[in-house]
Amino acid sequence: MAASSVVSAGRRSLIAVCQLSVQHDLNDNFRRSAQLIERAANNRGCKMVFLPECFDFIGRNKEEQIEQAIEADGQYIMQFRELAKRYGLWLALGGFHNKQTDGLPLNTYLLIDSSGQTRASYDKLHLFDLDLPGKVRLMESEFSRRGKELHLPVDTPIGRLGMGICYDLRFAELSLFNRLRGAQILSFPSSFTVTTGLAHWEALLRARAIETQCYIVAPAQTGKHNDKRSSYGHSMVVDPWGAIIAQCSEREDLCFAELDLDYVDEVRRNQPVFEHRRSDLYSLYFNEKREINDSDLFHFGHLKIDGSQCFYKSAHCYAFVNLMPLLPGHVLISPIKEGLKRLTDLDDQTTADLFILAKKVEKMLCQIYQTNCATVCVQDGEHAGQTVEHVHVHIIPRKKGDFGGGDPDQIYAKLQNHDAKLNKEKRSPKEMAEEAIFYRKWFEENLEVTNYEIVIFYIYFSN
Repeated sequence: MAASSVVSAGRRSLIAVCQLSVQHDLNDNFRRSAQLIERAANNRGCKMVFLPECFDFIGRNKEEQIEQAIEADGQYIMQFRELAKRYGLWLALGGFHNKQTDGLPLNTYLLIDSSGQTRASYDKLHLFDLDLPGKVRLMESEFSRRGKELHLPVDTPIGRLGMGICYDLRFAELSLFNRLRGAQILSFPSSFTVTTGLAHWEALLRARAIETQCYIVAPAQTGKHNDKRSSYGHSMVVDPWGAIIAQCSEREDLCFAELDLDYVDEVRRNQPVFEHRRSDLYSLYFNEKREINDSDLFHFGHLKIDGSQCFYKSAHCYAFVNLMPLLPGHVLISPIKEGLKRLTDLDDQTTADLFILAKKVEKMLCQIYQTNCATVCVQDGEHAGQTVEHVHVHIIPRKKGDFGGGDPDQIYAKLQNHDAKLNKEKRSPKEMAEEAIFYRKWFEENLEVTNYEIVIFYIYFSN
């Protein structure tokens, strides 16, 4: 999961929201964007300019969408970096065709600071696929690939910003994730179709603002791009109460809005809906992958686990290699928080995180060790064989005859005693770190598989 950068945020900030009508000519589209950015820069005090999805181009067919894709560190984006430096502005580049070496482009939203550096990037998670025979066909999955991970909100000069793109707007869980992780502003650069825009654009933006109590910034494409595609326009900014405070019409244009973070605080104080959520009955679970540092140190009962031996870290749990594995691939998963001796000590978020991570790790091990069987177990308490007083899950890939052809349940007797045999030959830190690196690389290369639906779950609990 991407980490946020830290920038001091003022309480009141002026922003500019650009509405474009791009076509397939990248150079002409840059000229249009540059003119609007210059207009914004000439408005004294403007701190940040937002551009819509597909600010680079909209192709006339799927082949053009793929062939004209550009690189994040290439010359085209460099022109925007130069504009940011020239005018001393932050630029929110709301979605370009990000060329990849191994397949379809990503739809990537870049956040560039006033020195021209990238402060954050976000790849669109949800792809809009619509095929209504005789009416409309727009299949983003034919010329773009979906993003792989959630991103934390980013600290900017206007406040803490959560990033999404167009169709992501329809998935309320993503907005709630950003709010729960501290966002004050959400941005959804878009290119809504005319039909869906007329019906849903304003309603969705206002709904996201009201339910998250965040400012919503929504730059948009407008007008006819080619014979097959037109966009709705109506770029707008909505305040945390759900009021529209700035809006473009249907032409290529610019609108300005002042964002007041004190007003965000006031709305949340006067309507404290997030304090009233019934987490005893329902909860949101977000599938977050966190960065691992080899210098990390995890408390595992009376032991300490070095970060170099950890191969996956989520919001609440971590997976690590075993000092004395019973079989090849025998690994452990444990909560990060200290003092959790029994499974019943875990809160619902940690419980969900623990077992979803266990499922991911089992899938990895079965692929690596070429099996479709595994022992997954928790020794919950002393008389269940627990020797380290901290909840942990054993995951052991299994094959026929792996204990000499006998009863496969012999493994439980082995588990009962193997931790207690401290005089048993132990693996070296180097050997364990090498195994952890191998597993880390597997997750990096197979993230699309392991994140399933980029998973944002509702988990319901009954009394």
